[in-house]
Amino acid sequence: MRNFSLKKNERLRSKNDIDKLFTSGESFVIYPFRIVYKFSDSNSSSKASILISIPKKRFKRAVKRNLLRRRTREAYRLNKDTLLHNLPNNHTLNIAFLYISNELHDYSVIEKKMKELLVRLNKEINLTDTDTKTDKI
Repeated sequence: MRNFSLKKNERLRSKNDIDKLFTSGESFVIYPFRIVYKFSDSNSSSKASILISIPKKRFKRAVKRNLLRRRTREAYRLNKDTLLHNLPNNHTLNIAFLYISNELHDYSVIEKKMKELLVRLNKEINLTDTDTKTDKI
């Protein structure tokens, strides 16, 4: 059964965790998003915590920033099960979605790109997971 909720504990709020994410996290770009992600060893109740950032420099009006934030959050909420299915139980994945476009995209475009992002992030996680398993052997 799929879980479509996005609870408060799935949001990245700790300043410490956010600083660690941006200082030592890995990243890639799938336009209009830049993704920064990092595994942490915290035993949180959620497998993945997210942060969504829409820059004020590109969108001066809060209405547009809030609209993009809502669209991004909704696209993640509906498609997060593809990512969470393969995560190990003892690790938490911290993810930051940074909107880098100057244009206001429709929800259909954002959802399509979110699906691509989650598939690529899944591949990146599997690559790092196999690397750590081979290092231990």
